[in-house]
This record gives sequence, structure tokens and C-alpha cells, in this order.
Amino acid sequence: MAGIYVHIPFCKSKCRYCDFASFPDKICFAESYMACVYREMSMRSAELKNYTFDTLYIGGGTPSVVDENYIAMLVAAAKKNFKLSENAEITIEINPGTVSAGKIETYKKCGINRFSVGLQTAIDSQLQDIGRIHSLNDFLLCAKLLKGENFSVDVMTGLKDQTVADVERTSEVAASAGGSHISMYALTPEDGTPVYTDYLNGELPDGDEVAAMYAAGVKKLGSLGFDRYEVSNFCKKGRESRHNQNYWQRGEYIGFGVSASSHINNIRFTNTFDLDEYFKCILSGHLAVINREEVDEQGREEEYIMLRLRTSDGIDLDKFKSLFGVGFEEKYKPQLKKLADSLIITDKTVKIKDEYLFVQNSIIVEFFS
Repeated sequence: MAGIYVHIPFCKSKCRYCDFASFPDKICFAESYMACVYREMSMRSAELKNYTFDTLYIGGGTPSVVDENYIAMLVAAAKKNFKLSENAEITIEINPGTVSAGKIETYKKCGINRFSVGLQTAIDSQLQDIGRIHSLNDFLLCAKLLKGENFSVDVMTGLKDQTVADVERTSEVAASAGGSHISMYALTPEDGTPVYTDYLNGELPDGDEVAAMYAAGVKKLGSLGFDRYEVSNFCKKGRESRHNQNYWQRGEYIGFGVSASSHINNIRFTNTFDLDEYFKCILSGHLAVINREEVDEQGREEEYIMLRLRTSDGIDLDKFKSLFGVGFEEKYKPQLKKLADSLIITDKTVKIKDEYLFVQNSIIVEFFS
């Protein structure tokens, strides 16, 4: 299993928490950018001819802000240059304030069969505070356009003035609107973003409050028929994100566009974050990679542990031994003993108990000491 990721770095305005490579003032370059992405795909085609890709994920930025015909041509370029499996999962991220019936129809016609919708919160005042361009009503209209489709909804916790009741309400709205997959994650105040000032001023919920919101969200989603299969991801049966599952399996993937990362043949590499530099590289016939690192055996083992312990399935002990030539229980006996209260340990798997998943980083780091 392998995946393709394409980064579309344009949006109408930058959200106050956004630390991604996105350029709200450069959407006039969208046509040229997309042409470069098509060309970058062509440049990678030969080296990846033996791969079959099971997923294509179009993220951003806001992919739905560019002309829908560019997206259709992007999907066509992926199919032309690479072998996609017959039932490939093809996802596009969309902002509810940038879609129309015509766009959705074009997406579906070109083969997109999964949609990731950025709701974040069902409280309009909170949407305005974080700089989202849409309202709750925009989301509900978007959900109507996606009726019967496979779509996911993003929900954010830890927002300014947000309460437990707000998180529960947002979860209910996302589910009742037809979302069959929900990603619920905590706001991370990144240095350099406007919301970081809110954090420094003590205007955001503290760690205990965010933990309470998360716990309430987990409980509410469970009552609505959603199973948690990864620390921040919940879905109805059979609606897991195959693209993200590939990441958590430490699978291979190739990224295209500004800031896109890749993992191929135990080598991780990342494209430039600078739009002008990306243009110059691709137009001159060179790839836009700015760093490249081969992951050694120790790194592969650590990545596997970190990624698998984020999931509800945890670490498959037989697979671990086949991958790394040593028994997990044998190598990490001291850690397993120390963490016994927060783990479920069987003869087949090791995984973090549900109630400790929110603090999984403090558990995972013990295996790296």
C-alpha cells in the first residue's frame, strides 16, 4: 500500500492558528502552480513505475478555493503518471465557504470519492475568532451537497471561550449532517501565528480544560456510533481514512507541491516551503527537494512504535519481530513494566488504554529513553 499527497497552498485568508505553507495573497498564481505540479508528477513517473498507489489525498491550504477544473486535471495527471488501484481512495479537503453544487459535481465526475470538510466548531463566534471564512450555515449547506457521499469533518478543541458543551454540540452537528468520519484534534498554538499571542496572554483553555473537552468529545462520539481507531480519528464502521492508515502503518507515500513530504524506500524528503523557489526548480527541470534523510534501522523502529501506539490496534508483536528481528516484550521489558497501568498487554499486541490516549506522547517517549 502506498499513497500520493498533493499540497495546494492557496486560500482566501489565513486562519489565525495556521502554520502550514499557505498563501492567501498569491492565488493569482494558481494556474501556474498547478501546471508545475502536473510537471513534477511527470518528473517522478519513471522512478515510481513499479508502485501501485491506493490513495490520493489533495490537501492544503484550501484545495477547494482553486478552479475545480484544475483539480480534475490534477486527478487525471495522477492517473496518467502513476498506477492507481482500481478502488483507490481519492480525497479532497474543502472549506465550506468555497464550494458549490457545480464544484462538488466536478469533483465526483473526475473520481474523487472522499471529502474532508473543515468545520472546526459549530459556534459562529469561535469560527470568527480563529479566522475561518465560513459559518455554521455554510457547513450545513455544504453537507447537503455531500449527502450520501463519504465525508469526514474536522473538529477542533481548545479554542478561546470554548466549553465542553460546545465540543459536544459540534460533534452532534458533524454527525447529524452526515459525516461518517470525524477528526477531533486540539488547537496547537504555533509560535509566529496570531493565536500564539492569545496563548501568551492566557486567553486559551488550559491543559486540564482541553483534556476535559477531549474526553467529552470522545464520549459523545461513542454515543453517536463512532469508533476511535487513532488518537484523534473516529469513524463509522468501514469509514477509516485509508490514506492516514498508511501513514500510521509507516507506509510509503510521495508528495507533490510546496512543502510536501515523502517517504519512499526508507528515505524521507521534503519539498521547499518557498513558492518562488518551487516554481524555479520545476520550470528548470529540477525537483524541489530541500532535505533528504535515509532512516536507519533504529529510526525505523522508533517511527513504528510511535505511529502504532497512536492507534487503537497498537503494536502487533509478531509483525514487530518480523520487521526488527527481536521480540518487543523482550527488548522493552523495563518500559512495559513501568507503563503497565496505562497499557493493554496481550500475547498478540501492546496498546495504550483508551483513557490514556490523550497523553500518549508522554507514554511513547518512554520507549525512546
